[in-house]
Order: sequence, then structure tokens, then C-alpha cells
Amino acid sequence: MAARIKLKQLPGLYVISRLEAGDGIPAWADGPGFVSITRTDDELSVVCLQDRVPDSVRQDGEWVAIKLQGPFAFDETGIVLSVIRPLSENGLGIFVVSTFDGDHLLVKAADQEAARRLLGEAGHTLL
Repeated sequence: MAARIKLKQLPGLYVISRLEAGDGIPAWADGPGFVSITRTDDELSVVCLQDRVPDSVRQDGEWVAIKLQGPFAFDETGIVLSVIRPLSENGLGIFVVSTFDGDHLLVKAADQEAARRLLGEAGHTLL
């Protein structure tokens, strides 16, 4: 049986931005709301509230963030899959960020009503 997760939509619109791998972490990245900063050999990605990111930065905006109410143990399996499966199977684009204590799912603002419906139908609770 798939996990049943409590979910909480965070206020505001979010953006996923891309900088060059060697760029420093910009001052605008830090602030209120959910923030995720990830560096790889290929890029520096910043997820934060949309109104903080300068227009000159490469970005994809108009996302809403949904927090999976954890914490979840590292050996607890199927948590993220139970949430992304109903969305993916119905053609909704997703972006997932995991932290030490939990996970955040981002869906396009235009898809949020469909996402809420599909997550509810899958047995999840939106707080």
C-alpha cells in the first residue's frame, strides 16, 4: 500500500534559476520562504521565491511549492514516489528537492488545482 502523506502548500510563487557552475551564491538567493541551493560540476541551481530573482538570471518561474510534512527516516521507502506517481502518470511536470528532514515538491502554478485533486485522490491530505 502506498504511503499517505500530509502535504502543505507554501505561500508565494517560486522560481528555479540556473547560474554557471563557478558562480558564487548570489545574495538574492537567501531570504524568507523555501530556498534550495545546489551546485554540481555543470551548474548552480537556486530555488527561491520568484520576486527575489533578477530578470537577467536564466530562470523558469510560476511554480508552487508543496512540503511533504516529515520528517521521514532515511530508510523509509516510497514517500516521494507516492506523491510524484499520480502527478507524473497524469502528465504534470514536477521538480523535487530533498532535505535532511523532508522533501518539497514543486508544480507549475497553472497545474496546482489538478495536482491538489490528484494528490487527494491518491489518499494524501493537503493541510
